[in-house]
Amino acid sequence: MIQLTRLNHVPFFLNPDLIEHMETTPDTVLTLQSGQKLLVLEAAEQVVDRIIEFRRKVFTALPVVRKE
Repeated sequence: MIQLTRLNHVPFFLNPDLIEHMETTPDTVLTLQSGQKLLVLEAAEQVVDRIIEFRRKVFTALPVVRKE
């Protein structure tokens, strides 16, 4: 989950797998797979950076399986 901030400055957590696409108009608008739109204070680049960091944490925590 990544933490984002609504336009009214209320923080919330979002599963980044639910994001279908993102646009800047000038606010950052996230469109979820359900069609729901969320406006957030963070710039699109910040959202992408948080998603990358989240994925790093998830994938580095996985055990390494080696074939012999």
